[in-house]
Amino acid sequence: MTSHEKRPLGKILLEQQLLTATGLDAALEAQARGGGRLASRLVEQGTLRANDVLRALCEQHGVPGIDLDAICIPLGDLDSFPREIAEVHQALPVAVRDDRIVLAMADPGATKVIDELEFVTGKRVVPYVALAAALARVTTAAYEAKLRGERFYVGPTCPPDTRARMGAHVDGSPPPPVPLAEGGELLPVDEDDVTASALEEVTDDAVELMPEAEDGGAVEPANGRRTVLVVDDDADIRRLIRRVLVDRGMRVIEAERGREALQLVKEHAPDLVVLDAMLPELHGFEVARRLRASSKFKHTPIVLVTAIYRGWRYAEDIRAAYGVSAYLEKPFRVPQLVEAVERALGGEGTADAPASRVDTEPTTAEGGEALAAGLTAYRKGELDAAIDHFRKGALAEPRAFRLHLHLGLVLGKAGRVYEAIHALEAALDLDATSFSAQKNLAVLYQSAGFRNKAIEMWERALPHAPDEATRATVKERLLGLL
Repeated sequence: MTSHEKRPLGKILLEQQLLTATGLDAALEAQARGGGRLASRLVEQGTLRANDVLRALCEQHGVPGIDLDAICIPLGDLDSFPREIAEVHQALPVAVRDDRIVLAMADPGATKVIDELEFVTGKRVVPYVALAAALARVTTAAYEAKLRGERFYVGPTCPPDTRARMGAHVDGSPPPPVPLAEGGELLPVDEDDVTASALEEVTDDAVELMPEAEDGGAVEPANGRRTVLVVDDDADIRRLIRRVLVDRGMRVIEAERGREALQLVKEHAPDLVVLDAMLPELHGFEVARRLRASSKFKHTPIVLVTAIYRGWRYAEDIRAAYGVSAYLEKPFRVPQLVEAVERALGGEGTADAPASRVDTEPTTAEGGEALAAGLTAYRKGELDAAIDHFRKGALAEPRAFRLHLHLGLVLGKAGRVYEAIHALEAALDLDATSFSAQKNLAVLYQSAGFRNKAIEMWERALPHAPDEATRATVKERLLGLL
């Protein structure tokens, strides 16, 4: 980003003789009463033309401007940028190329969003300023069009040659959606349901944590307590986490920058790191990568926290690429944090030994009896009885994955599609890597007419397929829907 000095927009509008001093005072009073951004209010009230205000914004921010009414966005470009991020940070990718992303922003000075997107995608982000009101409107329209299965968002004044060049219909309408493919069979209830997904080891361009960090012994935690390093540039967040963990008998050390965190890891050898993804100097992702590349600290559990990248796709990718034990989205609830920390300190979810976060099998006599009775009833063809047994077991042991999974599968066999979806979603909440739950949810969503949910679930299932033949089948299903 440039070091361009941001000047008040009102002053620029006066210099460009777009407003008089009296007109500016009236606009500022109206803004104070009604809220919102000055630039958008001037356009909405008809005081100034959008392009005139946009030129003033370009001068204010020192970046190019973009007229969002004149663009055509391939909606596939939004796959790597969740809607909630676009709405919260008022930023929208309007063009994605091999080496760069053009990002329309209400505030191009929001360098954290730019830096994070560059780090995750490996592409250069080029910020363009846009009117905030227009950006909000187009963001909503584009993501809703994507949900409907459309391929493009076409602005009302987008030139016909641009639409034709990009393959959008000249009249602005999207190509018709592809019809749903035929539904598939559900997996049998008695197959091997749990597919483990090993975490990948980061080996490309590995960087040791510190050249001298492989020598010498680790510093023992004070008074035998577990030591947790909390890394976040927000002091309030650090204070909250410190209070919660200290109350549970842990020793807490703090860092607000990435390089500082690496130095503290070297000095204190913490038992666990709670790591924010967005940090000054060195990204949280890079801190995690260096820990995993270090022979001494590669087993240190990491709980990664982020306010930017949300949803299961990012969680799964980050768990696989960086070997983190848990992935929490801000704002998180204190019980979520405590559970993640305690599980990580208990040895689950480390880079070399991923473990289920739930009980796969029932752990009580009641749950075990319900599972056995349900399987017996199912094999006899008594679906209603099997459903009753599995449901009773799932109520008795709400964290027993296999009971929820079998309940969903048998409900699906019985044609009770929506109940089956609910049960399988509960199973997937317990084990996010279960190929069986993912595949069967995809089939159920597809049979119920939820095309986009079916696509999402097939995509989610693909990396967890147990073999190449199954992966090929999943890809065929995806192609049939896309």
